[in-house]
Amino acid sequence: MNKAIFSAAILAATGFGHAAVAQDCNWVPERPVSVIVPWGAGGTTDANARQLATALQERFGVPFNVVNRTGGNGVTGHTAISRARPDGYTIGAATVEIDTMHWFGLTDLTYEDITPIALMNMPAAGVIVNADSPFESLTELLDYARENPGELTASGTALGGIWHLALAGMLEAEGMDPQAIRWVPSQGSASALQELLAHGVDMVTPSLEEGKSLIDSGEVRALAYMSDTPSEAFPDVPLTADELDSGWTLAAFTSISGPKDLPENITCSYEAALEEIVASDRWTEFRASLGAPVVWGDAAQLRSVMEAYDESLGATIEAIGMKKND
Repeated sequence: MNKAIFSAAILAATGFGHAAVAQDCNWVPERPVSVIVPWGAGGTTDANARQLATALQERFGVPFNVVNRTGGNGVTGHTAISRARPDGYTIGAATVEIDTMHWFGLTDLTYEDITPIALMNMPAAGVIVNADSPFESLTELLDYARENPGELTASGTALGGIWHLALAGMLEAEGMDPQAIRWVPSQGSASALQELLAHGVDMVTPSLEEGKSLIDSGEVRALAYMSDTPSEAFPDVPLTADELDSGWTLAAFTSISGPKDLPENITCSYEAALEEIVASDRWTEFRASLGAPVVWGDAAQLRSVMEAYDESLGATIEAIGMKKND
């Protein structure tokens, strides 16, 4: 399944004002809530989670405390979300890695071990280089890598993270060795971008929104956007769907999810609250500041996304030779 096309279909199907109104969604927290982020501070996942935590705190009148639980390519944080007491006092920003970690043999944890609440973001990967990079296009970069395998380096997340899969999958789809561009692991996009600025790597592959401030300042350049739909913030950045023979695309996702077996009344209470937050002008302005569109999917739509991505990313991981034998 083409991930970008699937993403577009989900976005087109979403809207506001349809949260589970027929259910008992009147649960409210009475003490502080922990919001677990499986990735480091400074990245887009963290920024979105903190903005949502502030809005939820204002809505419910109790603290929502963001806790960054990094490590294990997302295993640490996602495990903490899954295994928390299902009482509503721990939720988290479960990301697309919930659909990749088990394929690598890092954990037995899958999307079935958490409770989906709401889809909050679906950013496509990008290809970003330094302002003084000799490469003016993705085609030039790939041609060089094809002729000089292993010489170029890239980063964006841990080995096997979604931005690594974006690169390795693109190389494989283009008939190249998935390791033709060597991956340098990082704790996330923020640290990878700093490594790029320091000329420690030749390119990074996070979403364009994660590199927005550096792109706007001219310190880095975006060579491509791994989508079939232009970026709202950078509409002139070439699309891989057009530039590559394979038409390769890849988008990630970020959710708000809860522990396994979270009761329905708590789930729908959070779902309804998040839907109101996402429909607000304040959230729209925040997302615009990131150069990102507003994204919304209810609990059922999120579960469909997680299920489809688990299958499609498993196929990608197998194609690049990183799937752990059953």
